[in-house]
Amino acid sequence: MPLQIVHHPDYDAGFAVNHRFPMSKYPLLMEALSARGLAGPEALSMPRPAPASWLKLAHAASYVDQVLACEVPEKIEREIGFPVGPRVSLRAQLATGGTVLAARLALLNGIACNTAGGSHHARRAQGAGFCTFNDVAVASLVLLAEAAARNILIVDLDVHQGDGTADILGDERRVFTFSMHGDRNYPARKIASDLDVALPDGTGDAAYLERLGGILPELTARAPWDIVFYNAGVDVHAHDRLGRLSLSNEGLRARDDMVIRHFRALRIPVCGVIGGGYSTDVAALAARHAILFEVASGFA
Repeated sequence: MPLQIVHHPDYDAGFAVNHRFPMSKYPLLMEALSARGLAGPEALSMPRPAPASWLKLAHAASYVDQVLACEVPEKIEREIGFPVGPRVSLRAQLATGGTVLAARLALLNGIACNTAGGSHHARRAQGAGFCTFNDVAVASLVLLAEAAARNILIVDLDVHQGDGTADILGDERRVFTFSMHGDRNYPARKIASDLDVALPDGTGDAAYLERLGGILPELTARAPWDIVFYNAGVDVHAHDRLGRLSLSNEGLRARDDMVIRHFRALRIPVCGVIGGGYSTDVAALAARHAILFEVASGFA
């Protein structure tokens, strides 16, 4: 069985090539996966847009309605980082639906990945930091509402702290949120996860992997997890525009292997999302994101 991959062509909302958010990484990621033989028809599933009822499990109903109607106030659009027009609204709905679908495929097959997702700065009241809807928070609450999972672990290794996920799920005791991130990076005002580990600028492969390796057994011991959502943000890379850690491609591969191997050895399903990554060399960025899928395919 090949690795199950969720993708939709409308994950690309068509931003200008010089926009700080490199929207073209989504089709380039698919090209990279195709070149690696990972994107055959038997591997791919296409999501439907997340319905409002799902989105309102995690977000304020008024904000969801604003996004769906493309009537988000300018102040919130500035905090998100781009206007919320029809293509951005559809993209946010599809990416969220994609993470829900990937989670269901992971529960069936042991592992699955979404070629988008990890929008962890979107809070209950609004979006922020290039994040419109918080797909992992929505997916977690959908699985809980449907009794498809009882205990959920979120492992967020994006370079930025998962403040929105912590905000939405802070009172949900069936979900444990873990964020390991750069200490001196966005957001300036962090919202405490269940476990936060802040790393200094310049942390490289060896120190990063040593710290992570010590934490994973602690996470496993906290509950009998039914699924792990893994945010494999590549903005920890040394060449990332917005990250200040110093991981190499080899470090990214070792990180992804460490996380996936740890949980799959325990037969815990893993749902991977790509998280952040920012570069003017978008082809190189897409290749970094492809590492998650290369590693995950070894556990399918």
